Amino acid sequence: AMDYMLELKNICKYYGDFAANEGINLKVKKGTVHAIVGENGAGKSTLMNIIAGVNHQDKGDIILNGERMVFRDANDANRAGVGMVQQEFMLFDRLSVLDNIIIGYEGAKKGRFIDKKECTRRVQAICDEYGFHFELHTLVRDLPIAVQQQVEIVKVLYRNAEIIILDEPTAMLDPNGRREVIKTVHELNQAEGITVLLITHYMEEAVEADRIVVMDEGKVVMDGKPREIFSRVKELKYYGLDVPQVTELTFELKEAGMPLPEGIISREELVKALLPLLKQQEKTTQ
Repeated sequence: AMDYMLELKNICKYYGDFAANEGINLKVKKGTVHAIVGENGAGKSTLMNIIAGVNHQDKGDIILNGERMVFRDANDANRAGVGMVQQEFMLFDRLSVLDNIIIGYEGAKKGRFIDKKECTRRVQAICDEYGFHFELHTLVRDLPIAVQQQVEIVKVLYRNAEIIILDEPTAMLDPNGRREVIKTVHELNQAEGITVLLITHYMEEAVEADRIVVMDEGKVVMDGKPREIFSRVKELKYYGLDVPQVTELTFELKEAGMPLPEGIISREELVKALLPLLKQQEKTTQ
């Protein structure tokens, strides 16, 4: 078995003298969720677009399942099992949900008459499996933003993606919508072993990933498990990033002299660490 499903080796992308990506190396195991974080302009979307075949690197290699890949466009990447949901939806308002999902794929794939009945069956099966509840013949313009996001995800699944790239999928959603989308992402990962690359500004979403990749000025500056990354609060702040509220509180308590362990990333962990300290303090004051 391959140790890594996806490897990036020395990926570079230049726009004139500006390095959008420079010397990026990244390894992704199958069935994992990687959160890609960084300030605006850090090079996150550029890198993900290269993996998805939308952009082309100037240097470096993409290795997918042990094979060096050269994607001419997004369709090439789709055929190799890589799909991307862009931050700006790639949907046609005046077409139905079904047409949006199959357009540009069935015709290009088969080069012949599209069997709408079979397409409908396949799309409905995906929706049923993952709990997407929308009518396939509804026009996209009549759907809420959160549901349009779900249509984009189904579109990628319909193309048999083994790696799904999500570029700020919750940026335009309210808190409830964000939770639903992230819940769907993790269900896809856990139930089907789909590998997920998630660009996000929400650190509460990044906490739930298997690994966090921090980018700055076109480079990967940190790469590790959430507990490791969020124990380095000062570094994250240096790169202009927030941390989860519980991690921020833990950091402030440690700065005030409380002997808390490193890498606390949940309320439960913080409460468990605080209780014995508070009990000890109570005893000393009696």
